[in-house]
Amino acid sequence: MLNGIHPMVVHFPVALLLTAPVLLVIAAVLKGHRSWMLAGLVVMTLGTAGAWAAVATGEADGELAERALPGVKAVLEQHEQMAETTSTIFTVLALVLAALIAIPWVFKKQLSTAMKVAPLAVFLALYAGAAGYLASTAHQGGRLVHELGVRTMMAPTTGAPAAAPAGEAGAKGGDGDGDGD
Repeated sequence: MLNGIHPMVVHFPVALLLTAPVLLVIAAVLKGHRSWMLAGLVVMTLGTAGAWAAVATGEADGELAERALPGVKAVLEQHEQMAETTSTIFTVLALVLAALIAIPWVFKKQLSTAMKVAPLAVFLALYAGAAGYLASTAHQGGRLVHELGVRTMMAPTTGAPAAAPAGEAGAKGGDGDGDGD
C-alpha cells in the first residue's frame, strides 16, 4: 500500500522541520512570543510525524529498490538508518520544545526575558545540529536518485496491464504490445 509514494511524502517533513526554527526565532525576538512558540511546536510536530511517515514509505520503496538494483544496498541502508535516527532526534526535540513551553505555564510563573531566551537559544543550537543531520539524510536520498538511478517503483500487479494511450504504440515504433517487435 505504501509502495511508490515516498517521493511524494518525504519533502513535506523536510520543509516543515526547516521552517519550525524560523518561528522560534520570531518568538525569541518578539515579546508576546507564546503564540509563535506554539506555532513552532505545531509545525515541528507535523514535520516529525511526516518524518516517521517518510521512514515508513521509504522502507516500502527500499525493499523494491533493493530487489531491482542490488548495487544500491549500502547507500540505501545508510539512508534508511539515518532517516530513522533523524526521526528519533526530531521526536526528542519536539518533546523538549513542548516542555520549554509547558514548564512556565504549569508553574504559572512569568519568566524574565533572559530565562525565556537562554533555553530557547540552547534549543536552537541543538536544532541546528539536527537540521544538519536532516540535510545529510536528504543528501543520501538524493544520491540514491541522482547518482545510483533509483526511481519510484511500484509493486507488480496481478491484473492485466493497462492499455497504452492512443497514438503511443506508433510513437514507439512497435505494434504496441511492448515486446519491441
